[in-house]
Amino acid sequence: MDTNSPLDTTPDSLDTLPDAVAAAAFRRLVRHLRHRHDAQNIDLMGLAGFCRNCLADWIIDAGAPLDKVAAREAIHGLPAAEWKARYQTEATPEQLARMAQSMQRNPGG
Repeated sequence: MDTNSPLDTTPDSLDTLPDAVAAAAFRRLVRHLRHRHDAQNIDLMGLAGFCRNCLADWIIDAGAPLDKVAAREAIHGLPAAEWKARYQTEATPEQLARMAQSMQRNPGG
């Protein structure tokens, strides 16, 4: 099995990090994305197969007692609809194609 897959059961050195360290790194990532409005979700999806909305879903999956709207606000730093209105640009056909291709590389893609 691919050792980079989240479905892999091989021990992972990430699991040896103290939770406080992992949480600090996660918060830094989220704050970085809040600052980098130019990094569009569609581009993140096309390059890495995840975006801000995925992070919101992942914190729910990890046990955050939030609904989707509240989780997205926690990640975006403001209501997702407001973030979208302020910062999101219209996706081009090229961005959509790149995202679709990237998503096929995700586990279960």
